[in-house]
Amino acid sequence: MKLSDPTKLSLILAIAISLLFAGLVKLLFNLSAAPIEGYYFAGSSILFFVIIFFMIRYSVKNFIFEKIRVIYKTIHQFKKSSREPIKPARGQDTIEKVNQEVLQWQKDTHQQIEDLKQRARYRREFIGNVSHELKTPIFNIQGYVLTLLDGAVDDPQINKQYLERTENSVNRLINIVEDLENISQLESGALKLREEHFNVVETARDIVEQLEIKAHQKGIRLYFRKKYDKIQVKGDHHRIRQVFTNLIDNSIKYGTEGGTTKISFFDMHDHILCEVTDNGPGIPEQSIPRLFERFYRTDKARSREKGGTGLGLAIVKHIIEAHNQTINVRSKEGVGTTFAFTLKKA
Repeated sequence: MKLSDPTKLSLILAIAISLLFAGLVKLLFNLSAAPIEGYYFAGSSILFFVIIFFMIRYSVKNFIFEKIRVIYKTIHQFKKSSREPIKPARGQDTIEKVNQEVLQWQKDTHQQIEDLKQRARYRREFIGNVSHELKTPIFNIQGYVLTLLDGAVDDPQINKQYLERTENSVNRLINIVEDLENISQLESGALKLREEHFNVVETARDIVEQLEIKAHQKGIRLYFRKKYDKIQVKGDHHRIRQVFTNLIDNSIKYGTEGGTTKISFFDMHDHILCEVTDNGPGIPEQSIPRLFERFYRTDKARSREKGGTGLGLAIVKHIIEAHNQTINVRSKEGVGTTFAFTLKKA
């Protein structure tokens, strides 16, 4: 039996005290051998019980449960919840309700702490990755310049080669800074999208033609799932081109030699689902949740050898989310990977 209701608690305490009082009174009369009237004894016991009951009930409500209600309200002031707090009415199971609220608050607070720890861990990783990505081309530039200053500048074969390598490292630095700037603008909302209507099939076809030579060098075939008619969508045309370029380029860069990359479109009522599918090596399952993080690489050594800033997929995700759309990835090692995102129909 729960004793968290003030009335029940007061009633039980009053009965216990009254029985104890009646027993003591009867014992005293027995010891004194004085006679006691039954109705007088019963009446005084009932009166004592009523007085004790209301005294205990008043004390419990005003000195215990009112304090609990203050704690209850304080909890709701600290809880960052959108729902309105439920105020326990008098006579309800107040302590039980407070207990549930405290447990829920503890659960929510624990989750918030874990989220903050995870964000702090990602922040540390991000700073370390930025440092590494910037350090590599800077050290390369320093090495090439020092070699030229030591006399290699007079050798026409070496100086041209080293200057070209220096240019490549400078371009890599520029790409990293530009990508970081793009992400910063997308996250802060400073980068405004220029919404327009355009043919998404034609956009994807343009990107395929641009990357066809690169794909041919690796023996990868780029193709469409079927012959598509004109599909009109709305969004920032330049940014959506950037999305297709990144996804198709990644399928070539990390795909299997002699493999394929397929571009597909599906009608989803008010939206168009766009998919880029390859039959490459696939992505480890544990890496998929972090795939869109800045500088995250599934295989850091191989990824850096193939170039890129490590920011492409993070930019893709921010562009799609800036359009209030979604992007997801399906992958199985040894089978391939599919990136799918939605666009609003025009």
